[in-house]
Amino acid sequence: MPGHPIVKGNAAMSLKDMQSQKDHRRIEIDKVGVKGIHYPIVVLDKTNKVQHTVATINMYVSLPHHFKGTHMSRFIEVLNAYRHGISTQNIAEILIKIKEKLKSESAHIEIFFPFFIEKKAPVTGAASLMEYTCHLIGSHREKLDLIVGVETPVTTLCPCSREISNYGAHNQRSLVRVQGRFKKFFWIEDLIALIESAAINEIYPLLKRPDEKFVTEKAYDNPMFVEDIVRSVAARLELDANVTWYMIESENYESIHNHSAYALVEKAAPDGAAALPAPSLGRHFSCCKNT
Repeated sequence: MPGHPIVKGNAAMSLKDMQSQKDHRRIEIDKVGVKGIHYPIVVLDKTNKVQHTVATINMYVSLPHHFKGTHMSRFIEVLNAYRHGISTQNIAEILIKIKEKLKSESAHIEIFFPFFIEKKAPVTGAASLMEYTCHLIGSHREKLDLIVGVETPVTTLCPCSREISNYGAHNQRSLVRVQGRFKKFFWIEDLIALIESAAINEIYPLLKRPDEKFVTEKAYDNPMFVEDIVRSVAARLELDANVTWYMIESENYESIHNHSAYALVEKAAPDGAAALPAPSLGRHFSCCKNT
């Protein structure tokens, strides 16, 4: 019987390996593993070379029908070996190691983490750190399928409200979530900058009064519907030959309604590949090298 030898008193014993027992129901499991692992990791930073952050990680493998279970501790062993540097450059290596360690045909990983960029206020230049939620979603069977994503908060002003009102217009905070497949190396900071420039009205972590006046008037001069945001970001991504697939979501948290406004645009996946399922907008996931 397979198992791990231990010593109890003077006698050597063997612990039964229940996961390796046979299962006779002949039902394969698509994904089995561990979720909600909070783990310190190091990611690439365009300005500072690396950034230390804490990720929430989910890891899975497929399970053949004849095995009763999988060995959950082996996921943590693989993760621990790579905690000092995770990027798109080594995601394939990590997934292959998971497949080997757990003797599986496919492996999957989801990594969500906060990433910080120093931003300066538009008028006074007051600097502070802005948080963005980033994610890597990888799957490996015969080859790597990797999606990189980022959630970027912006502010919007309603074009309809401005048009029909004698004075004023209502604003809302918006969350723009972009996921993409990329051919080669890119910086997550560049993707964030693209989103913010396309959405026009950025959010800043620190504003003084001259800055507040500037961003308020800029939003009034550049009103955008939720539909405008996803189209504007999509138009920018279409110009980037490095992007092979994207999905853009925008959710406006309305200030005068008891609901949100939402829009999504998706480019066809490359080579007929289906898009990897991704977590909902507003969930916890920089980056990045891709080979």
